[in-house]
Amino acid sequence: MRSSGTRSTTPSRRSSRTVRGRRRSTTPSASPVTRRRPRRRSTATDRRHTAAAVRRAGDPGLPGRITRHSLHCFPGSSTRDRRDASAVFDLISRYHKQILDAFWVTIQLTVLSAVGALILGTIVAALRVSPVPVARWLGTAYVTIFRNTPLTLIIVFMSLGLYATMGWKLGGDSLATNNFRYAVVGFSIYTGAFVCESLRAGINTVPMGQSEAGRSLGLSFSQNLRLIVLPQAFRAVIAPLGSVLIALTKNTTIASAIGVAEAAFLMAKMNENEAALLAIGAIFALGFIILTLPTGILFGWLAKRFEVAR
Repeated sequence: MRSSGTRSTTPSRRSSRTVRGRRRSTTPSASPVTRRRPRRRSTATDRRHTAAAVRRAGDPGLPGRITRHSLHCFPGSSTRDRRDASAVFDLISRYHKQILDAFWVTIQLTVLSAVGALILGTIVAALRVSPVPVARWLGTAYVTIFRNTPLTLIIVFMSLGLYATMGWKLGGDSLATNNFRYAVVGFSIYTGAFVCESLRAGINTVPMGQSEAGRSLGLSFSQNLRLIVLPQAFRAVIAPLGSVLIALTKNTTIASAIGVAEAAFLMAKMNENEAALLAIGAIFALGFIILTLPTGILFGWLAKRFEVAR
């Protein structure tokens, strides 16, 4: 029997665990060190950093300085937008006279072609509702052919076919003058088909009894059409005619295919000389919006003002 005073040389199980635990703790850990992900900065922090960069901006040649040309690297910076806006105003300041002249040519093309299309479309609409079968056939053939023919083909044929090949001149020997006049003729012929269909739709809204009343009074077909039917038909289709006029304004850009110096011709020239495609496109898009938006508002007001009560 062991005495209580003698110390046991065999380590207990608890102490062995402690020893093993201490030895294990002294050895380096084999587990990889976990790296904490950097916290994402908020938008307000990005803006503060950008503002600090603007304050520190100095001479581009100094090392370690952040210049204004490199501020687009910071999130939330609007330097690129300011640069695009400055490019637009720079182009306007350098090309303002050419831009105004080009849009003036566009306005002339639109107005002259609209007058010609209105006259031609009214005549063709009268042919389409005529009691003579041959006249109705001619009106239908005109609308079917020119409404389904590409406008570019018509304009190019007017210049290269009638003027360059056949030698037909519309006054003067100047190429620019003849191309402008042939462009007006081509736009009038093409848009006249759409004016005709709009007017025919307006004629169909006039009650049949009014036409019969005019014939019973002894009016001829032309008198009946001119005095009774067409005034009401025009009042009924003011809004569709406004849409046709807006489409004609945008279609005038095709005149650049034959060298007419309108807006699209100048835009193509500027794209060749300047490396600012978006700025040039924004300038001419804004110009056409300025032309077409008041037209739509005006015709909408006229349609409500002169609307026929049924």
